[in-house]
Parts: sequence; C-alpha cells; structure tokens
Amino acid sequence: MKLFARLAAHPLLTWTFRKRFIKFGAVGASGVVVNLGVLYLCQEFLFVAIRSHDMRLNASLAVAIFFATINNFYWNRTWTWSDRFHRPDKHLLLHFGQYALACWVGIVLQVLLTKLFVLYMYYLIANAAAIVLASVFNFVVNNFWTFRSHKDEIALPIIPEPDIEQETDQK
Repeated sequence: MKLFARLAAHPLLTWTFRKRFIKFGAVGASGVVVNLGVLYLCQEFLFVAIRSHDMRLNASLAVAIFFATINNFYWNRTWTWSDRFHRPDKHLLLHFGQYALACWVGIVLQVLLTKLFVLYMYYLIANAAAIVLASVFNFVVNNFWTFRSHKDEIALPIIPEPDIEQETDQK
C-alpha cells in the first residue's frame, strides 16, 4: 500500500491525473456515446439500403467515428483545453486535422498493443490495458502538440523542487 501512496504522491503523476485528464476522460466517454448512437442510427436506419452486411458496417463505422471525433475535438477545444490560447492564424480545419492525426496514431497504438498483450493475457484484459495506455498517449500528445499553449509559457507541469535546507535540518 505504501508503494501506491508514493506513486500517487509523485508530482508527475499528480499532474497527469489532475482536472484536465479527468475532463479528457469525460470527453472520451461522451465520444463513446456519440459513436454508439451514430453507429446504431446508421446501421438500423440510414444505410439499410446497403445489402452487404460488411459494407453497411464499414459505412456506419466511418460515419460514427467521424462524428465522435468531431464531438471530442469540439469538447476538448472548448472545455478540456479552454484555458489555452489558440493562435488566430491557425485555421480550424488544420487544428482538427492535427487532432485527428493524433487520434489515429493512438488507435494504431491501441491495436498494436492489444496484439502484443494478447500473447500474454486474455484478449479483453489485453485490449483494456491497450486502451488505457493509448488514452494516456493521446492525452500527452494533445496536451503538448494539438492544444499546446501559444503564449510564452510552456505547457510542462510545475514540479516543486525539494527545499534543501529543510532536508539537511531533518537529517
């Protein structure tokens, strides 16, 4: 239990799992809802004229992923990273393209990690572990690249330095 307490107190971990990471997770959860809802609507209503089950599923998935990505981009831009200054000369479509590229790299990472982990564990556990790692990757990429601050400040965590005088007094 002491190990978990020490890990939880580590400045880099506390920074990562702060409010922004929780917002990022909430946005991701909303994206899952959008994805599932659009997938259902496309499969059951919009693309019923497509007779091939595989083709209908492919078309439905493409539309569902597209809308979920737009949903997540909007909420991450306006809520998760709302405190970051966005360059006015950066076109919204370019910013979305940057976000979508980061998402696709995360998806590829998730697939590769799942295929690697499944060699050592049950496939659902392997996929869950890959999702967690890919989510952390997506958060870091979006924090430092897609939604980086364009002010003079750096988007790095503020890690307090230990007070050397107090440490020598305690010894």
